[in-house]
Amino acid sequence: MPVLHSDEEAEAFVDTADLSEYDLSGFKPVQFEFEKKSAQLNMRLPEALLSAIKAKAQERGIPYTRLIREVLEKTVAK
Repeated sequence: MPVLHSDEEAEAFVDTADLSEYDLSGFKPVQFEFEKKSAQLNMRLPEALLSAIKAKAQERGIPYTRLIREVLEKTVAK
């Protein structure tokens, strides 16, 4: 993959490149967060639960607070 230094370069590359020429198997999906975080939460959890959350977040390569937020967002979206 070429190194792209701006959004414009990335857009031009995607518009003109044949992506089938590249091995994208090592790529992971990424979620972007655009909404500003304007509230804070403080909670107590059992140590074992927090350890399990941190381990699961580490498996996914994300901060454990993001994992907790994702779970909350999925729960209220149902």
